[in-house]
Amino acid sequence: MENKVVVIVGASGGIGSALTTKLASAGAKVVLAARNTENLSTLASSVEASDRVLTVPTDITNPQQVENLMEKALSQFARIDVLVNAAGAGVMKQYNKITPADLDAMLELNLKGSFYTTVAAANVMKENRFGHICNVIGILGKHPMAMASAYCASKYGVVGFSKCMAEELKRYGIKFTLFYFGGVDSPFWDNISLRVDRKKMLSPQTAANAIWFALNAEPQAVPMEINIQPESHLFF
Repeated sequence: MENKVVVIVGASGGIGSALTTKLASAGAKVVLAARNTENLSTLASSVEASDRVLTVPTDITNPQQVENLMEKALSQFARIDVLVNAAGAGVMKQYNKITPADLDAMLELNLKGSFYTTVAAANVMKENRFGHICNVIGILGKHPMAMASAYCASKYGVVGFSKCMAEELKRYGIKFTLFYFGGVDSPFWDNISLRVDRKKMLSPQTAANAIWFALNAEPQAVPMEINIQPESHLFF
């Protein structure tokens, strides 16, 4: 990964932070995007080689801000080799208690935000005929669960457009890997009212290691899907 340019969306979250540390220590150039400016600055300051880090506060539900993110990455590092979409939020409620605002929030951030960033990065990668897009879906993009209808709808949508785009872009040397992690002990759960035992969840480092594995696969290998779940809560 040395000198590879990696854009991490949702960089200040648990998975994004763990992956940033891992990539930066390997010599990658990282472009960190998230909405919280303070958290981004704190994360960037933890990386020793400051010339290899660019922070771009970004609301991915805004297409103009997403374009600005890619433009700044190109201006600083001249190319984009990898996009990691690790941003997301959840609403866990009974179907008949989900409000229009809840549904809009899930579709705006999880679905449309991921779509905007994927398209913007793919357009850059297409010119170079090389790239790797890693979309962190979560296990609820593959298996339904009670209390998660709005969240599942948004994540199933990400799976759909990712697979369609993978078909369109494979001729340009652009790989897609979809990650179906089970519960990861991250800030995602801080505002979720659903009772869960976070001690039994996957660690952010486990998720980051899986992404690292995909990024370091042999050039001719395409790890299309990676599914990792905690032993205490398995979907088959």
